[in-house]
Amino acid sequence: MFPYIFGKKIQLALIIVPLIKVALGIIIFRIIKKIVKKMSFTKNNLKTTQKQKIETLKQMLINISRYIIIILVGISIMSDFGINVKSILAGLGIGTAILGLAFNDLAKDLIAGVTIIAEGEYEIGDVIEVDGFMGEVIFISLRTTRIRNFKGATKVIANHYMDNIINYSANNSLAVVDVSIAYENKEEDIEKAFESLFERLNGNIPNATKKLELWGVNELSDSSVIYRVVVETKPMQHIATERFLRKEIKKEFDKLGIKIPYTQIEVHNGK
Repeated sequence: MFPYIFGKKIQLALIIVPLIKVALGIIIFRIIKKIVKKMSFTKNNLKTTQKQKIETLKQMLINISRYIIIILVGISIMSDFGINVKSILAGLGIGTAILGLAFNDLAKDLIAGVTIIAEGEYEIGDVIEVDGFMGEVIFISLRTTRIRNFKGATKVIANHYMDNIINYSANNSLAVVDVSIAYENKEEDIEKAFESLFERLNGNIPNATKKLELWGVNELSDSSVIYRVVVETKPMQHIATERFLRKEIKKEFDKLGIKIPYTQIEVHNGK
């Protein structure tokens, strides 16, 4: 006995065949996904940004193949149920206009997603900021972008909202350290201390792309002279480099007897 729908007997093939097609679609997609992920376009001498772009393109290929397989399987199943697929395809002009009005934001997302990839505005692995949320791009699709901040929180943003971003990975960063030195230190001793520090650290600073620079006196505060030391680093590595420099500056100044002022409170006895 076969079940009835709309008064008509349903053949067993109309149930099994669509299920088989869905299963085949899933298998084909998984095979394509596995092949794309194993593709090795990279060489050891490629820059990090080039590798990130390749990973982004891989992700896009996976997403596009997913949509194509879903559409093809859907059309094939509709054909099995006697739906006139040709008339549907012929009416895509009108249908597209209707869908464009009904799914305006979706269309904007898809167009924005293609633009993001084509123009390379940002890529997987880049650190960007959108509307005050800053983090690493961990996923890009035709519809959305996922960003994870340093606390582990992930934000999913529709691509058509990604029109006002700051990309911190596009260029090298600058590590800036202001060093407070007590007024009683002699200027020649300070210069010798910086010379000794630079000679020891240049070429040994993690993630630095250039040599240390002394920009001179940046400020004359109430209790100290503030010198500014800078060095260019790889993108978004400036914070770790600043910590490293502060530690090394403290060690060097302690060794050479250069005094770094600290806040003191004087208590006077009224007697």
